[in-house]
Amino acid sequence: MQTPAGTDAHDEVSTALLTELRSRISPDRVLTDGPEYARAVALFNAAVDIRPSVVVRCATTADVQAGVRASRNHGVPLSVRGGGHDFWGRAFRPGGLVLDLTDMREVRIDVDNRCATVGGGALSSDVVSAAERAGLTAVTGTAGSVGMVGLTLGGGYGPLLGQFGLAADNLLGAEVVLADGSRVNTDAEHDPDLFWALRGGGGNFGVVTSARIRLHPVPTVVSGTILYPIAQSAGILADLSGILQDSPDELTVDVGFLPGPDGKPTVYVAPTWSGELEVGNAENGPVRALAGLGTPVLAEVGPVARSVTLAATDAMFPPGRMGAIRTRTVQSVSSSVATVLDRAAQEFTSPFSAIVWHQFHGAATRPPLGSTAFGRREPHLMVELISLWESDESNDHAGRAVGSSPHLRWLEELHAALEPFSLPGGYVNFLGPETPDQVANSYGPNTQRLLALKSAFDPDSVFAATPLPFGKADTDSTPV
Repeated sequence: MQTPAGTDAHDEVSTALLTELRSRISPDRVLTDGPEYARAVALFNAAVDIRPSVVVRCATTADVQAGVRASRNHGVPLSVRGGGHDFWGRAFRPGGLVLDLTDMREVRIDVDNRCATVGGGALSSDVVSAAERAGLTAVTGTAGSVGMVGLTLGGGYGPLLGQFGLAADNLLGAEVVLADGSRVNTDAEHDPDLFWALRGGGGNFGVVTSARIRLHPVPTVVSGTILYPIAQSAGILADLSGILQDSPDELTVDVGFLPGPDGKPTVYVAPTWSGELEVGNAENGPVRALAGLGTPVLAEVGPVARSVTLAATDAMFPPGRMGAIRTRTVQSVSSSVATVLDRAAQEFTSPFSAIVWHQFHGAATRPPLGSTAFGRREPHLMVELISLWESDESNDHAGRAVGSSPHLRWLEELHAALEPFSLPGGYVNFLGPETPDQVANSYGPNTQRLLALKSAFDPDSVFAATPLPFGKADTDSTPV
């Protein structure tokens, strides 16, 4: 959507919009320029160059309601910023109004009921750190800097998935501001259709100002990083394929390719054991066995607080680099898939890029497919294709990073090479406008119900977070 031209009519609308906002929200929280505005529009991905007209730094649900109503009253595109980690920068819309929730980061722990109430802007690290102090933990992804609510609404793969399911499976309820500015509280008994859509359907139905999530008594896990030389990849990946198929719920393993300490690509193995520590940490146990598949260049595994593992991932992928992401879903890393990935890793165009696949198994596979909006429940691997690079060069007139071409070309060629071996659809938190075929198949048989609920709760499409499919899903396709 183009930013409206700077006509007198637009100036009048902008003045009227700001007047309304500042009459309902503390004026110092309505930003249009200056240092605070500049900080508010800085995102994880520095390649994003989208400038909203106004940022509303929300402190309360009432602020969110006022912002939603003002955007509707003045016909201004609306977006929501939680963690700001989306690669496409969908927290912003050109010339739009941003509801910035980053000040709404409160986390309240209910020890007796093993649950937490988290603000819409809380990061995964906020939630895990607060839960750890009570001897508990939350189901999150691998990075602490990701917004907890956004992760959860899109599904939420993570290292506790085998034991406790997706982040979305651990959502117990939410406070939501709808497209008309009204506030509702939803859970399994109240507005159950909305609750169904929130668990996997993304932030497309309203602004989740707070969420109630289930916690688990596993503040410490057995985890770490194992790196093997890429020359050993064929044997390592063949062995890992069988291990992943037979792994217990307590063991979830991320695998992939990363540049190693010397800059050369390595096979990356990151296990997480969420069962009894004595079993997971045993010398002959299932975790340490992963360091014996070859001759590792690094093997650091042991008991560790989950907050430490999240911080380690954040250190590997700091904000401020330029980047792009794609995703594929495969049933397993067959020899054909392994060959494609190995070749791509040997052709990394940047020392910051990565290929990682996330195991989907155990508890995450057990809810019936129609029990939430999330579109796939059979065992699989979600492959994350990440191109990251640093550049001091400026952006061109279209907002594209100059010098990005080789990095984007590497990414697109890898994404295309995996297509013949992939299941239809993909993980919606990693899908963007470049992959409409994957978006169309991302929800499978849940598609029609999801779109019907979108029409019911947001008929004017005020909210556009993760992409929604349009048209009939292809639920019969199988990989080659």
